[in-house]
Amino acid sequence: MLFDDLGAPDGEDAELDRVAAWFTRQPSLEGRFSAVLRQSIDEVLDGQRTARYDIRQLAKTEKTYLGTKVEIVCQSEFGLPRGLEMDYSVSGVDVDAKFSLTGQWMIPKEAIGHICLLLSADDQNSSYVAGLVRIGERILTKGGNRDGKRSISKPGRSAIRWLFENGSMRENLLLKLGHGVRAGIMAEPAGQRRVDELFRRVQGRIIDRNAVVTVAKQLDSAKRVRDARKRLQPEGVIILGAQGKDPQIARSLGLTVPEKGTWLAVRLTRAEPSDSRLQVDIGGIHYAVAEAGQPYWPAPLIIAEGSREDTA
Repeated sequence: MLFDDLGAPDGEDAELDRVAAWFTRQPSLEGRFSAVLRQSIDEVLDGQRTARYDIRQLAKTEKTYLGTKVEIVCQSEFGLPRGLEMDYSVSGVDVDAKFSLTGQWMIPKEAIGHICLLLSADDQNSSYVAGLVRIGERILTKGGNRDGKRSISKPGRSAIRWLFENGSMRENLLLKLGHGVRAGIMAEPAGQRRVDELFRRVQGRIIDRNAVVTVAKQLDSAKRVRDARKRLQPEGVIILGAQGKDPQIARSLGLTVPEKGTWLAVRLTRAEPSDSRLQVDIGGIHYAVAEAGQPYWPAPLIIAEGSREDTA
């Protein structure tokens, strides 16, 4: 196959079309790329051992390894076999995996003439990009680094076939919390007390397993959450998960319904049936989401002591 200096085959690029079509046929593609990037970043941060939550806390070597981690997790997520020369074989076509935190992908000489899957994540803005491009001389910068790698030039970016230019990535909760809230949580001396403080201070927002284990610096997120339920029950705080009646309660109160491995905390107060706020009947008592200054009532015992187990 002949290639012009734009990096595309003369005429149509049937292989690029085939690879792009394969990805676009995959179900829930945006969410799956999001999951790949979220898992990769969280595993390299290793919060349960390090309490890190920000990519900027990584060493240079760890940031380099992040690209390898994305390659591995992406291969597993989509069940891709190894290519003959490149990282993957997609619909019978060799595809190289390239990840960059800055969107300045570094392309080695051996990738010239091949298709690359380009991924970049912006954890601060909970977004990512994913695209495909055939690498050729004219889309690359003239100068390279000491390893001979070159980046895609500004004009060359027009050759990228975007799968997602502004994909939505699952939020990094601890990164997005205000400094004062985060500092107040992490100031607690013990892991369980930090988890308690997390659910006490962060209410009405989805809290995932990674946030819990990072705060606790312990592995068993489900146990930490069960214990927090009991400890916060006298304050009126309930912690809803994805099982049992929890999703129904969340919907009745107009709250986001947690998915498996996530939770949502909220403080309840007793409400009169005539109250205009959304409310839920638990054990014959009406509850609504508490407003600032309202008196504290113990949370419903069916929530605090329920036998339901949220698996992480």
